[in-house]
Amino acid sequence: MNGNISIKLMLSCLVIISACSTPSKENWRVLFDGSSFNDWDTYLGAKNIRGDTTFTSPIGLNKDTSVFKIVNLDGDNVLRVSGEIWGGVSTKEEFQNYHLQLQFKWGKLRWYPKENDKRDSGLLYHGVGEHGAGDGFWLRSQEFQIQEGDCGDYWGVAGAGFDIKSTLNADSVFQYDPQGSLLTFNQDSELGRHCKKNPDAENPSGEWNTIDLYCVDGTSVHVINGKVVMVLQNSKQHDNGKESKLIKGKIQLQSESAEVYYRDIKIRPIKNIPTLD
Repeated sequence: MNGNISIKLMLSCLVIISACSTPSKENWRVLFDGSSFNDWDTYLGAKNIRGDTTFTSPIGLNKDTSVFKIVNLDGDNVLRVSGEIWGGVSTKEEFQNYHLQLQFKWGKLRWYPKENDKRDSGLLYHGVGEHGAGDGFWLRSQEFQIQEGDCGDYWGVAGAGFDIKSTLNADSVFQYDPQGSLLTFNQDSELGRHCKKNPDAENPSGEWNTIDLYCVDGTSVHVINGKVVMVLQNSKQHDNGKESKLIKGKIQLQSESAEVYYRDIKIRPIKNIPTLD
């Protein structure tokens, strides 16, 4: 997105996105059709085997038999992520300049070491590099957080970073604020790699939620149930102190100690995030 176009104008046009230059309904491409994982890879990290800190070596690529399954739920064939072992299911293909949409809802199961924590998963995008680069489980990527009460938060994974307009909230946590200062979030930043969404737009646990993710060049927009909760700019990655753009990659859904269901995963190309003339 051109730097001289205000975020305010961009957000205003998101409200009328269907009437702007986005593709028509027929341009959607289904990424998960409920019948197979033909277009996806699975990766699982080290399995916790005794409920303590003892781990084996990583299970690895496409060796899963239980964590990622297709099940019938609410009359549809959906993707069930058990959460029992940490890892992810990722597209084999990389994507750039797109609108991604999916639905998720929480299951009931939670697992060690988060059996008493918020249910947690995540939509990782611009995924690149080696599987397991992120804490032994995920691709280097930008995270659209999917966690109870925190859906839409940002986390930089394995060296990824973004610039986000933010202010420090009452809990001393940086939170998205369209009127705030443009701050940098990554693992090397003094501010850390996490920024909270604003506002909260998640439905109660047990209900389906719709996620929309818009990515064009270095700009992304996180949308929950039709509400913009964060705008992120200048997507980048850091290697040994050197910075480069991160604007293309795989899409990965996390398994992270909570049962979660995904359905209607689809994507379409866009040339720009619509703006007003």
